[in-house]
Amino acid sequence: MPEQIPEPDLNYLQKVLLEMLAIPSPTGFTDTIVRYVAERLEELGIPFELTRRGTIRATLKGRKSSPDRAVSAHLDTIGASVRAIQDNGRLSLAAVGCWSSRFAEGSRVSVFTDTGVLRGSVLPLMASGHAFNTAIDQMPVSWEHIELRLDAYCTTRADCESLGIGIGDFVAFDPLPEFTESGHISARHLDDKAGVAALLASLKAVVESGAQPLIDCHPLFTITEETGSGAAAALPWDVSEFVGIDIAPVAPGQHSSEHAVSVAMQDSAGPYDYHLSRHLLKLAREYELPARRDLFRYYFSDAHSAITAGHDIRTALLAFGCDATHGYERTHIDSLAALSRLLTAYLLSPPVFASDSQATGSSLESFSHQLEHDTQMESDTRVPAVDSLVGNKH
Repeated sequence: MPEQIPEPDLNYLQKVLLEMLAIPSPTGFTDTIVRYVAERLEELGIPFELTRRGTIRATLKGRKSSPDRAVSAHLDTIGASVRAIQDNGRLSLAAVGCWSSRFAEGSRVSVFTDTGVLRGSVLPLMASGHAFNTAIDQMPVSWEHIELRLDAYCTTRADCESLGIGIGDFVAFDPLPEFTESGHISARHLDDKAGVAALLASLKAVVESGAQPLIDCHPLFTITEETGSGAAAALPWDVSEFVGIDIAPVAPGQHSSEHAVSVAMQDSAGPYDYHLSRHLLKLAREYELPARRDLFRYYFSDAHSAITAGHDIRTALLAFGCDATHGYERTHIDSLAALSRLLTAYLLSPPVFASDSQATGSSLESFSHQLEHDTQMESDTRVPAVDSLVGNKH
């Protein structure tokens, strides 16, 4: 068994999670949540910088500055915006991020105008059983078939305009958090505020333990993951390893659990790095952490955005298990604790390849092996020897 890793403060994890859930942050409306997380980093004494729009780039100094690594969690959530003001004073919505209107129906929301905040409810176009009876059940599930009813005197388009409602105003959905004695945590927007809380708890554990990472690590907190750009412009350093932190769907056909941390082997963008993913799995085994391997079919992450931006980096994804992702989400403190512990183990671990400090190499000697060459070449005895293929031809 290797040397024990610092334990995360789970009370702190739950406290910052609850506080972040109280801060609306649909993609494009993230200034307040950025300020909150920056203040937590200041409390921990971790230096950081902000990009123009608010991505947080922090540095946890190691004994060596290269090769360095990054870990990323996103602050933005799914939400909506005002698409149209109807003649009856109700609002049509457009989704922010990719999610079903099925989970928007019945929600209490805040509408952020240029001058203030209005409250309201999201309802299907037919919302009264006494008026429409079973016709309600025949309505399609789509953003075209729901509307926002404002809690204000608002029965005409002019009424809405007088309240300051404008096209493109942000709509944030109430999180409705509940932390139960069983350890379950239910809320909207656990994606990815629970991941952010686990990362902050890990950073707190490392800082307070006095342990110094072997190499520099850059915690990143991005603000546009739900719309795809995420970490695309977040890496000014020569990062060789990039670990995304996000949500793992617990559902039929998946292998993730609300009581374990998941290492994603592949998502919609393709496989994650062979070596970095197995490094994380090895750490989980060494520290006896509950971990699952999983594959996510309808899923992108900050790691994907960093790769598509042109960064030559190894990528992996750690995720907390969550039921009903992008809906009424639920996880368990077991999964968040396992995620935080594995992040701590990773932050304090050596680089996967010290040779990755060089962006390019001219020798095969330092290049990686997925399997030993001879083993890989001999893995299929059905392949005829080369000599038999180039012998006499008759």
